[in-house]
Amino acid sequence: MTVLEDSPFVRACRGLSVPHTPVWFMRQAGRSLPEYRKIREGVGMLESCRRPDLVTEITLQPVRRHNVDAAIFFSDIVVPIAAAGVDLDIVAGTGPVVAEPIRTEADLQRLRPITPADVDFVTEAMKLLTAELGPTPLIGFAGAPFTLASYLIEGGPSRTYLKTKAMMYGAPDLWNALLARLADITGTFLRVQVDAGVSAVQLFDSWAGALSEADYRRYVMPHSATVLRGLIDAGVPRIHFGVGTGLLLEAMGEAGADVVGVDWRTPLDEATRRIGPDRAVQGNLDPAVLFAGWETVERETRRVLAQGKAAPGHVFNLGHGVMPETDPEILTRLVALVHEVSGT
Repeated sequence: MTVLEDSPFVRACRGLSVPHTPVWFMRQAGRSLPEYRKIREGVGMLESCRRPDLVTEITLQPVRRHNVDAAIFFSDIVVPIAAAGVDLDIVAGTGPVVAEPIRTEADLQRLRPITPADVDFVTEAMKLLTAELGPTPLIGFAGAPFTLASYLIEGGPSRTYLKTKAMMYGAPDLWNALLARLADITGTFLRVQVDAGVSAVQLFDSWAGALSEADYRRYVMPHSATVLRGLIDAGVPRIHFGVGTGLLLEAMGEAGADVVGVDWRTPLDEATRRIGPDRAVQGNLDPAVLFAGWETVERETRRVLAQGKAAPGHVFNLGHGVMPETDPEILTRLVALVHEVSGT
């Protein structure tokens, strides 16, 4: 077993014994860190994701500062669809905005498959990173087909997903063709990351919570399963995460995950009951707790750790991403607390 495979993070993902519960944070490399804001001054988000020097530095920043048990590759879920020819921009304060949404068969033809050469900057950045990280695992990631489709169809972020669901229900052939194309793009993007040396991958289906379980299983799960099961031979744990997905946890595990990410709405012991005893869990402190004072942070952290013991493996995380206004010192203290409490 290599040093990375024997790390607390990878061992927890596999349901093996650990010296302490590993911890990392979604969006740990980002706006909560002053060093991140400084290095990003005057540099657009997409450009940042395409510059290996910036990607390397930004990915390393929270590892140095917080002593987390894993690094998460700095990128964005729309990077591979931009590489596939979609005209888009990541607008500060808004998110991804697509110039020409995909709503017809003709529109779909503009979304081409990608090759590793289309994202060679990812390979370059990961080579730099794995050399710097040493025994700290690197997590690769991608957006799941449904969440990517929602951006492409709506043209940007949405609260209602009206156009997305209209296609899903009313044009199922076009819907399935779009999600199949996105599953292929996502699979290629993740395979590039695996080949470049990541120790795990996370598939973000951020907006799947907008669906009923029946609709998820019918319209979405087969395409996520294509991505996750396409990595069975990769030899790295596969994490699957969504927001507001309490009712979908069992299905998200069935889609091919080794670890199911749980948002803050569902206690981890209840999540484990839904998911089943053969998968690890990740989560799930409410990000808002970090603003409530240290006494509250400590109490809620101990609760999450206790509930996580119901699963065969537990990776401590927030129930969604780090808020930009979060005090970095709280995150550093939180990592130390998780290590201390779980290591006794």
